[in-house]
Amino acid sequence: MFKALLVEKNDEGKTSASVAQVSEDQLPEGDVTVAVEYSTVNYKDGLCIGPGGGLVRNYPHVPGIDFAGTVESSDDARYKPGDKVVLTGWRVGENRWGGYAEKARVKADMLVPLPEGLDTRQAMAVGTAGLTAMLAVMALEDQGLKDGPVLVTGAAGGVGSVATALLAKLGHEVAAVTGRPEQEGYLKGLGASQIVARDDLSDVSKKPLEAEQWGGCVDAVAGSMLGRVLKQMQYGSSVAAIGLAGGAAIEGALITPFILRGVNLLGIDSVMQPYDNRVRAWKRIARDLPMDKLEAMVQPAVLSDLPQLGRDILKGQVKGRVVVDVTG
Repeated sequence: MFKALLVEKNDEGKTSASVAQVSEDQLPEGDVTVAVEYSTVNYKDGLCIGPGGGLVRNYPHVPGIDFAGTVESSDDARYKPGDKVVLTGWRVGENRWGGYAEKARVKADMLVPLPEGLDTRQAMAVGTAGLTAMLAVMALEDQGLKDGPVLVTGAAGGVGSVATALLAKLGHEVAAVTGRPEQEGYLKGLGASQIVARDDLSDVSKKPLEAEQWGGCVDAVAGSMLGRVLKQMQYGSSVAAIGLAGGAAIEGALITPFILRGVNLLGIDSVMQPYDNRVRAWKRIARDLPMDKLEAMVQPAVLSDLPQLGRDILKGQVKGRVVVDVTG
């Protein structure tokens, strides 16, 4: 038996989440069993924990789309007992049991070896949010990241926090967008050199183009903000789109920035990202993410904190990165 956050549904269709003891024979089929040490909290986790179960189809369910730990047993030659591993994505924590437990069993293809320079706690301070931020930065670099400020929208969130710290460490001037003025000190501590009020970019503009300002952008918002930002991008620059907190539609968007300024809109997916690019991204994280900045983002938690944290993240009330000690 081991400890897990179990989400259950009653006969009336209502869900509840609580810490419970579960049996190892309840784990799903897989090649590798991992003794989980740390997990984290993402928006998808909030959906899975919250009322109605969000993305969950079968109950009882253990959420947690990320985890890091030590291989306990393996039927795959790539991993052996004692190896440190990390998992993000692959719909783990959604359609199969995830990382909010002291043990997890998954397919070997879903794992990535933990790179040198990172421990399991740091890996979950990074998590899906940090991996997504790194993938976004790599995509901007691959397209030729321009000189000039790089805009990060939703900068106080998980992806935005890591993107801000990464870009600043790499020598870029970072303009951080937030709707929470009290986060200015936090964002400047991560390396942001300019704070942009969300209201300055939230209005829909009917102009086909605006003055060129941004050499690149990591956008977590979409909606009217992305429509506005696209019109302010420098010639030949790129926007890496990683989220849709402001809605799936790009309000006020026109074709003009793409045709007249050669702007690129790059979609970033971390869930089904190929293995080789995951390994590349994790190695870059270990090399380029300033660990002191990473630590400044961390909010520690244990399994019993997750029901409340799930509610908080859906309301946009979680700052930085939550690191869940599943053994605590």
